Amino acid sequence: MTTPIAPALSVEGLGLQIGGATILQDVNLEIAPGSLVGVIGPNGAGKTTLFNVISGISRPTAGRILMDGEDITRTSVPLRARAGLGRTFQTSSLFPRLSVLENVRIAAQVGLGGNYSLLRFPRASDAATQIALEQLIKLGLTHKLDTAAGDISHGDKRKLEIAVLLATDAKLVLLDEPMAGVASGDVPGLVENIREMQRDKQCTVLMVEHHIDVLMGLVDHVAVMYSGSIIAFDTPQKIMENPLVQSAYLGTAA
Repeated sequence: MTTPIAPALSVEGLGLQIGGATILQDVNLEIAPGSLVGVIGPNGAGKTTLFNVISGISRPTAGRILMDGEDITRTSVPLRARAGLGRTFQTSSLFPRLSVLENVRIAAQVGLGGNYSLLRFPRASDAATQIALEQLIKLGLTHKLDTAAGDISHGDKRKLEIAVLLATDAKLVLLDEPMAGVASGDVPGLVENIREMQRDKQCTVLMVEHHIDVLMGLVDHVAVMYSGSIIAFDTPQKIMENPLVQSAYLGTAA
């Protein structure tokens, strides 16, 4: 008899109240390992807040979060990262004054069990440097190795954030609006980067994105949030056909 594989992520009865206001209410979500799942909903639906709670930035007032079957509800942000949870934000979280290479090398250093300290003169043969170079080659950023992260284009910053995640060997990745502010001509390449990351690393990806047409062509399943709750979870086609979703999110009559 085979042992059932635990979901990559389970969110059970998750709730968050701040100052008497309900931000999240009875959120339930189960994500299979290796899935690519989109999260959509109108502004204020609770999408980024959900990501904040899953990643440990905010603590829930109800419910629990499990990663690979392990309860991480009260686990610190660094420990979640060491367990394989990676996160990008709506606004860049890179080190703007450090080079493209250094941003990824530091992440690789942490992934190898080190810390965020800088090596004054890192060698090209250093293990973290080699991992960083491998990821930057994949993302097509080798021509920007010595450029400060704050000086590259917005589209390249998004690619760099993915390289950082790859260097940490994250197995559960939360992408918060990765296409935000990206030039339309750069979107197809970034979509392919995300697809390759999920396929090559066999990681699980949960992604908030307002570019619905882009999202629907990329993900396996879609979770729809409305007023702090998940009102539907299904394939992209069935989500678009769902009368409740059309009424609550797309603004058409049910």
